[in-house]
Amino acid sequence: MKTIIFDMDGVIVDSEPLHFEVFNNLLGKFGKKVSVEEHSKYIGVTDYDCWSELKYKLNIPVSVEKLIEMYKENFIENINDIQMVDNVESFIKNVYKDYSLGLASSNNRRSVDAIITKFQLEKYFKIFINGEEVKNGKPAPEIFLKAANEMNASYTDCIVIEDSNAGVEAAKAANMKCIGYKNPNSGNQDLSKADLIIKNFNELSIEILESLFYV
Repeated sequence: MKTIIFDMDGVIVDSEPLHFEVFNNLLGKFGKKVSVEEHSKYIGVTDYDCWSELKYKLNIPVSVEKLIEMYKENFIENINDIQMVDNVESFIKNVYKDYSLGLASSNNRRSVDAIITKFQLEKYFKIFINGEEVKNGKPAPEIFLKAANEMNASYTDCIVIEDSNAGVEAAKAANMKCIGYKNPNSGNQDLSKADLIIKNFNELSIEILESLFYV
């Protein structure tokens, strides 16, 4: 069976505005902040890669592990503010019987589990992979390769849906087809390497998905 692997933040849930708010709330405790443009550079990367870089770049006087824990707590506390991306739920319901669905997110396990529970995604998805399960985060292909392997799917039978440059690069490095979802809340992401770029999930159909395998 053909497989669709979804990113989570910015693809299934419109969570990037909350991530940006939590980001600067945490940095503000140390007298720091980042712009929307600077924050967009970290969309799609793991918590560890993100906070490792920021700790040294901004000279933050606590451990990377402590920063991640503080970030998780603040994000989870505000998770009720998150809504699903427009029309993604109807798209998922339309395709889950014809495709095996997997989720591969750079976000941490606790946040991914909270989103799964809030939106009852376990009804539609066969596997959930989070950023803590891989050694090399996006743009390395490891997370998508792991997802495909766990679903016993051939890499060339997989379509990845991503909203970030790092995610698109990871999908193509995994030799998978890729749909770039242009989410305005994800910043100015370069999705040009994707096989198809959409602005709304109502643009997709089974016929369009199938056509990607013949590109």
